[in-house]
Amino acid sequence: MTARMNPLQPRMKAASTILPDVAKGIQTMIGAIYKSGAPRATLDFVHLRASQINGCGPCIDSGWRGAKKAGESDERLHNVVAWRHTPYFSDAERAALALAESMTRLADRDDPVPDAVWEEAARHHDEKSLAAIVSFIAVKWLLRYVQSHTFKAFGWYRIILGVLILALVLTGHFPDTK
Repeated sequence: MTARMNPLQPRMKAASTILPDVAKGIQTMIGAIYKSGAPRATLDFVHLRASQINGCGPCIDSGWRGAKKAGESDERLHNVVAWRHTPYFSDAERAALALAESMTRLADRDDPVPDAVWEEAARHHDEKSLAAIVSFIAVKWLLRYVQSHTFKAFGWYRIILGVLILALVLTGHFPDTK
């Protein structure tokens, strides 16, 4: 098998331009996630960690930028990748990050989400927040897989960023920039 000459050259147009209702569905899902009552910082950290594991550069970029605009500190953002080894995260955030890692690395073990990981997340998050965290991880997978299979890195970056910002604005979670 030969390597592609230009791996950033898209194989097709962005899926959202071919199927515009796909972007609307993702926007609706993200809006529901942010309306869930789950802490914004927790969702931002889950987004960033799942994106780091998935190797999605555009997702990482949009993730830290969105969290920064929402007031998150550089210290915490720079340490999401090493959350287990730093003092910057609450027990609830750690539980969500562990869940994000388990769900993102499904093939790494026979029991993808061990009971201990789930129980710790459930101890810190109510059912509605857990549903939001799990759904957000699923959205990260969806966006990454569409992008990676079509090699639509730059087109999907704009779509991901646009979808996230629109969902945040529509749900009243986008910080006031005045």
